[in-house]
Amino acid sequence: MSIDKIKINYMRLSDVDDICEVEAIAYGEHHWSRSAFVDEIDNNIARYYVARNENGDLLGYMGAWIILDEAHITTVAVSDKFRRQKVAQVLLTNFIDDCYLNKVKYITLEVRVSNAAAISLYQKFGFNSLGERKDYYQDNLENALIMWTENIWYDKFKMLYNRVKQQISNIEVCFEK
Repeated sequence: MSIDKIKINYMRLSDVDDICEVEAIAYGEHHWSRSAFVDEIDNNIARYYVARNENGDLLGYMGAWIILDEAHITTVAVSDKFRRQKVAQVLLTNFIDDCYLNKVKYITLEVRVSNAAAISLYQKFGFNSLGERKDYYQDNLENALIMWTENIWYDKFKMLYNRVKQQISNIEVCFEK
């Protein structure tokens, strides 16, 4: 069953319990706490997005911080029931649209070196690895790749970004603040 419509909104307190369920499955024992997500709602630099289907099921979520002209993606997760249906791509394109509105130039993130699916997704958007953070993850001391985009206002990035947007153009996306 493919997803035809996705409703995205900024994270609200009413979303947090659903997010915590997905977070625990996606990240295991060392996931963000409920209070960490609640705190992010009032964090002025934070942008957290929630994607739901027409039935109100949580498809996925992502969070980031925007600081001056840089953005740092803090978390991305898709419910295991809805993986491989372009939910993460929809969330990321929505976030990048927000970055353009906020005059962001660069986007960065950390990702487990073993997470090939996530690395591949980020590479589609033009993220490149610029190093590793040794022993970054507490649960197994796995290294994290540090990934950055080029300036998102450059034609090279826009070309990749528009290619991804074209790949998800069959999904109707409604963003509600």
